[in-house]
Amino acid sequence: MTPLATVRTLVCGVVLSVGSSVALAQACVKTVRWFSDVPYAYRDADGEIRGLNIDIARTALKQMGCEAHFVEMPWARALVELEQGRLDILPGALRKPEREAFAHFSRPINRSPNVLFIGKAAAKKYRINKLSDLLGTGFRLAAQINVSYGADYDALLKNPEFSANLSPLTMRLGAWKMLERDRIDGIIADEVTGLLELQRLGLSDIVSDTRVTVSEEPAAYAFSKKTNSQDFVKAFDNTFNAMLADGRYKEIAQRHLPCPVSVGNLGCK
Repeated sequence: MTPLATVRTLVCGVVLSVGSSVALAQACVKTVRWFSDVPYAYRDADGEIRGLNIDIARTALKQMGCEAHFVEMPWARALVELEQGRLDILPGALRKPEREAFAHFSRPINRSPNVLFIGKAAAKKYRINKLSDLLGTGFRLAAQINVSYGADYDALLKNPEFSANLSPLTMRLGAWKMLERDRIDGIIADEVTGLLELQRLGLSDIVSDTRVTVSEEPAAYAFSKKTNSQDFVKAFDNTFNAMLADGRYKEIAQRHLPCPVSVGNLGCK
């Protein structure tokens, strides 16, 4: 090979190497599920997608050299897409054995209890201190399809007496109107989300002050095993830990949560 040919070969090799590196960097785009669920995900006045889960994902992935591409879809569909590998990341998920078959889970990201919001009429009719107290009462309960509200709820779903009075929902917002019209007696929802939705809809007065805690399990991010390695999830955890330590998590959380934020609690104090 002539000296000129050798130089050309080396130059081509460098160009291809640089091009490959750029392509790899550009290839790190992760699809992240979102659906309107204040304060975790929503569109702001300018039409931008914001929220606690949104900003955490965007910030962490950017630090990891990746871009977050947000895809709007209902929860039940998101689980299917995650299992099939057509969705990379599902924020706000509870870890369950059946989900671990197709998803890696991050460390806990947010802690806000799932609670039973009880209508005022139902609060006078029923004495409910825990979810199992609904058995045998005829209490009409609304809950979202394929959403896990904790171990107690998952266990009760297997009881026909419990599931017979369950009203499955694709979207929760309409359930508050159902409660107002006395078509259901109560709704399970994230406590912060439920209170904000009621306030926004002007329906805060339709629920009782008594709320039954259903679960206090922290939510995590689920990563499709078909598109994410365990090492990638560990890197995400390390990045989130850095955000906790340097104050970025608290800044993001305080921007979206309607309460003083505790880093230790991963949410409201």
